Amino acid sequence: MISRRAALVAGGSAAAVVAAGGTGYLVATHDKPEPLSPPSVNADGKLLWRNWSGIQTAYPSARLAPRDEGELASMLKTATAPVRPVGAGHSFTALAPTSGSLLSLDSLSGVIGWEGDEALVLAGTRLGALGPALAEKGRAMANLPDINKQSLAGALATATHGTGSKLQALHGDVTGLRLVTPDGRVIDCSADSNAEVFQAARVSLGALGVISQVRLKTIPNRRIRRRVWIEPFQDALAKAEARWAQHRNFEFYAVPFTGLAVGISHDETDDPAQARGADQDSAFLDALKGLRNLLGFSTPLRKAAARALLASAKPETAVDEGWKLLSTERPVRFNEMEFHLPADRQLKVLEEVVATLEKERPDVFFPIEVRRIASDDAWLSPFQGGARGSVAVHTHYKDDFAFLYELIEPIFRRHGGRPHWGKLHTLKDQQLAALYPRWEDFLKVRAELDPQGRMLNPYLKGLFGLV
Repeated sequence: MISRRAALVAGGSAAAVVAAGGTGYLVATHDKPEPLSPPSVNADGKLLWRNWSGIQTAYPSARLAPRDEGELASMLKTATAPVRPVGAGHSFTALAPTSGSLLSLDSLSGVIGWEGDEALVLAGTRLGALGPALAEKGRAMANLPDINKQSLAGALATATHGTGSKLQALHGDVTGLRLVTPDGRVIDCSADSNAEVFQAARVSLGALGVISQVRLKTIPNRRIRRRVWIEPFQDALAKAEARWAQHRNFEFYAVPFTGLAVGISHDETDDPAQARGADQDSAFLDALKGLRNLLGFSTPLRKAAARALLASAKPETAVDEGWKLLSTERPVRFNEMEFHLPADRQLKVLEEVVATLEKERPDVFFPIEVRRIASDDAWLSPFQGGARGSVAVHTHYKDDFAFLYELIEPIFRRHGGRPHWGKLHTLKDQQLAALYPRWEDFLKVRAELDPQGRMLNPYLKGLFGLV
């Protein structure tokens, strides 16, 4: 969408504007230092674990990596509690940290069989590896999230999703799974067998045990046309509902302090492949950060410079198999809060969030991601009971994110938002019970499967009202 050369031009153009105004604000161009990192080894000789963004840390007493389901069952029975499964470490909440046993499913990876068009997939399989594995059979996942580094089990546990008004989150395509409980039992479940365990386990926060295997619906592997364009923010708002109705996948990014938005659509096509080209997202963020650093003192100047730099960028088009286009590389780290709102409130909430940021937080430069997700019936699915629209606010990993709790979360909560389970929020037991009709049913199944609480770290105990 914007070249690296253009990103440098952004800094130069902004600097010229500032110099012309005589403000002397160039001190803001200095980048912030890296956040302090905890010691790599603690006083007991335990190695540090950190999540992707660096805000969650732990020194687990044991690190487990079972090679098969039998070894997984044996380990769960004897492991030091709390036992917490971990995938890519991409969750921003404290789901994984433990002083007990950190368990990786990386060795339980791959497609191991087929039942018609349904794939049997080991739960440690990374989403990025699942795409080409399914494509070998001419099949594909119906949808993918923005990032594909997560393990399948981790994505299901947190209700990870893509976008598309007719497309469910990933757990919506799960037709069966195998759950290994903390006492080593293996439970096969589906909508027809052990149905309550199935409805609880499809989105479980890793609190019931460890999923070892998933039966997954697939679709024919088709080429998809991806289009990316920049337009005025108000145009994006006015056309969003029509675009969700029109396109297989549609999302857009509201870009604070620019008056602009970035639209992204995906539609099936029989056209020949057309290369996506080099990643431009990092350069786009560099340009936005440069504008923030140089013009953060003046929103009007910042918006004028952004429009001059970005508004005329040419649309980007690519055609390829869906698994190659639906997800994006994200090398620039960030922290994130995402809530899922009733669809009819989503765009009004977005406007309020943008206005709040532009009034209170000139340090923010990351775009705000806006998606739509179809309904499903998993008990802890944020999309249970009706379609939801997601609004995700990001901050650079070097920047303060406390304002997300103070300014942004109250907006989401006032409009009935449900938090993404892997992203920053403060909600706990009774607040969540008010949002999830089957909350108490989930807690009952959890207590039956793990009566000793071996899967519960302090964060989950607080979430479930057990402290």
